[in-house]
Order: sequence, then structure tokens, then C-alpha cells
Amino acid sequence: MSKQATIAIIGLGRMGANMARRLQRGGMQVVGFNRSDAVTQTLAKETGLTAASSLQDAVLQLSPKRLVWLMLPSGEPTENALQELTTRLAPGDVVIDGGNANYLDSQRRAQLLAQHQIGFIDAGTSGGVWGLENGYCLMVGGEQRDVAQLEPVLKLLAPAPDRGWAHVGPVGAGHFTKMIHNGIEYGMMQAYAEGFALLKGKTEFNLDLAQISELWRHSSVVRSWLLDLTAGFLKQDQKLEAIAPFVADSGEGRWTVDESIRQGTSTPVLALALYMRFASQDKEGYGNRLLAMMRNAFGGHLVKDKTGD
Repeated sequence: MSKQATIAIIGLGRMGANMARRLQRGGMQVVGFNRSDAVTQTLAKETGLTAASSLQDAVLQLSPKRLVWLMLPSGEPTENALQELTTRLAPGDVVIDGGNANYLDSQRRAQLLAQHQIGFIDAGTSGGVWGLENGYCLMVGGEQRDVAQLEPVLKLLAPAPDRGWAHVGPVGAGHFTKMIHNGIEYGMMQAYAEGFALLKGKTEFNLDLAQISELWRHSSVVRSWLLDLTAGFLKQDQKLEAIAPFVADSGEGRWTVDESIRQGTSTPVLALALYMRFASQDKEGYGNRLLAMMRNAFGGHLVKDKTGD
């Protein structure tokens, strides 16, 4: 007879699958469901998790009080899953949203579930693809009774039972904390990118960027995990000529800047880091074309056509 599952993870993408792996390794039985059944079945064979064929099936394989952890894209996929769960779950069950979400949506969703006496936890989750081995940083918002029910899961997902996770406040506080975390991340990444661009631009010094990034990792005030990762890929390739200069944004940076406007708090570094990502995504470049024509109109400066002439 198989061991009774403790939690269902809905959404077995890169992070959801690795979280299921980490829980299974820690001795906790997981029910997994993914839109693609092939993904679910492959992970079940690898880890021993219990495969579910639907959201309903996942819920039925749990005993009250149920824990259902969503690792779905923000927006409609999460919204649809929550709407369905209001009809599948019972009072005392708890839903955890561990994906990226606007904290205002989390507060609204908690109110929706509360109408059915279902608990809701917003868990800001950081760690990326490294979380499987290193553990995840978990910023949790919700009622104390719900967080207490989830605590054994948090202790297995975190780097250690006593660190790397925290109940940071009421519903909304988890995703709010993660939102600010990601805004800071944008700024740090932009600072490193600009600094290394300046190093590379000083061609007469012929600087070894891999050497410098490794040097800074040790006792420097700018050392960080981001620098560790940067040093790792610069050892392999400093020119990055095969990489397109396109930087995506997941939405967290936008929400952070929205919050700074809402509060009237000045966050120029975080805002500019977001705008630089927008600039990298601008294939049309209409604004820059317009600037070139303005400059030509008032000063007669040359304008380059697309051929470079």
C-alpha cells in the first residue's frame, strides 16, 4: 500500500517539478498534476510521486486537511485553478500559491477562498533551478493556523528547517516581499551588467573579465550569489556573441515600480533597471528613430539609414 500523500503540487514546470523532487527526497509523499500528462508520468517514474490525471483527481488523493500548492503562471492559469478548487476543496483545506503573483491579487483570492472556509497562503518562492539542491527561500503570508499546517513542507523545501523560510505577515505579505526582492534583483543585475560592460569597453587594458569576477567573489563588498553565477558563465565565454541582447521581465519588476508610485517612494534604480529591460525588448526602436530625426531637423546632423550609411 502506497504512503498517504501530504501535499499536491499543481504545475510541474522547472520549479514545480524540482520542488516535488525535493519533497520526495525528504520523505514526503507528493501528488503531482501537470497539464501535460506525459510530464506528470515521467516525473512519477523518476521520483515515486503519485500522478494525478486532473485537478479533481489530485484533490481526491489527499486526506483532509488538504494542502494544494499551485506553481502555475500568474494570471488566468492560477485564477482558473483557484476557481475550480473552491468547488473541490472543503473547509479547513489550504491552498498555497507559490508562483509569481501580484500581492493585490493574492489578497483578493484569499477573500474568495475564505467564503468557502478554505485557507490561502501566498508563498514568495526564490531559488530558481538551483532550489532542488540548495533549497528555496520562502516568504510566506497567511493566517498562523494555515502556516502551521504547512510548516513541515516549508522545512523540507528550505535550505534547512530553521532558516531560509519565514512567516512574514498576513495574506499578501509573502508575494509583496517577493515582489520587492525581485525589484532589488533587477537593480543588482543592472549594476553588474553596466560595470562589466565598462570593463570590457576599456580595450587597451585587455581585462580578463573571468579573472575579475572570480577576484570579486572573495572578500569584496560586491560579492553575491549573482556574482558567483556570473563568474561561472564568464569562465566559459566572455564575449557572449551568440547571446541576443534581449532581457525578459516576468512582471515582478513592473509591480514593484507600480508600488513605488502608489506609495510615493522614490526608487530610481529599480525603475531604471526595469526600463532598461524594456529597451532591450524594443525591436522597433521607433523612439530612437524619432530622436535621430529631431536632431537632424534642428541641427542638420546626419541620419543613418538601415544599411548603416
